[in-house]
Amino acid sequence: MLAAGRGSRIDAETAKPLLELHGRPLLEHALEAAFASELSPVLVVVGHDADAVVAVLPADVEVEVVRVGDWDRGISASLRAAVDAVDALDARREVSAVCIGLADQPLIGPGSYRRLAAAHAEGAELAVATYRGVRGNPVLLARTLWPAARTLTGDVGARALMTTHAVVEVDCTDTGVPTDVDTLEDLRDLEQRTKWET
Repeated sequence: MLAAGRGSRIDAETAKPLLELHGRPLLEHALEAAFASELSPVLVVVGHDADAVVAVLPADVEVEVVRVGDWDRGISASLRAAVDAVDALDARREVSAVCIGLADQPLIGPGSYRRLAAAHAEGAELAVATYRGVRGNPVLLARTLWPAARTLTGDVGARALMTTHAVVEVDCTDTGVPTDVDTLEDLRDLEQRTKWET
């Protein structure tokens, strides 16, 4: 789960992963899906205001914290830190792929992660969740693509690899909502649209 950025379009002092939707941090919502998917290990990449972000992580589940010092160089730094951390944890090379989720997408469901994992089990090296035909998140990267991911620079993530590698699109329309929270207005709109769920 990538949660290292500052959220430059958010006009708030609070780090974006800590902004609250229905009284809970966006990161907490996003992590629920990752944990419910039962894929493991679960890693959270932190950078901006890292200590405050780590402080809201649930204590009752196992999560690995990855601190990225150059988070301000863009999402590529967080992606590189994530695959490096999995490599360090996974000495026996048992993890054959990573699913990349974003902390500012609180309504992604666990089914999206499971479907990407199923696509990987059938041979997909690069898979992306789609919603009503539009590519979104999470994105799955097989270990064979991690070297390519490490070469990315700037504010680009796994999506940049889709121009040079075959992509398997996985329909996840019925698993959740891929709404990004990029501004405080986005957050207010999302709060209004989901208030019936609280």
